[in-house]
Amino acid sequence: MLRAVLSVDECERVVREHAATYVGEEFPKLGNGQSSASDFAVLNFPPNETPAGWRSGYYRLDSDLTKLNESLLALSR
Repeated sequence: MLRAVLSVDECERVVREHAATYVGEEFPKLGNGQSSASDFAVLNFPPNETPAGWRSGYYRLDSDLTKLNESLLALSR
C-alpha cells in the first residue's frame, strides 16, 4: 500500500505525469471478473476540500506504481 498526503499543487504535478480518471464519489471496487486487475492508485478529494477544476470524489491512476512512487519521492526534493 502506498499512501501520501499531497497539496493541490503536488496532486496536479503528479497528474501531469500519471493520468487520473474520475471514478465517482465512492471508493472504487473491483467488479466480478476483475480479480486479476493490475495495480492502481487512488486520489481522493473530500467535498469540503475540492479545489477548482476538480470534482469531489475519487480518481484512479493506472500508472506503474513504481513510477508513481518515484514521482511522489521527487516532490520532496
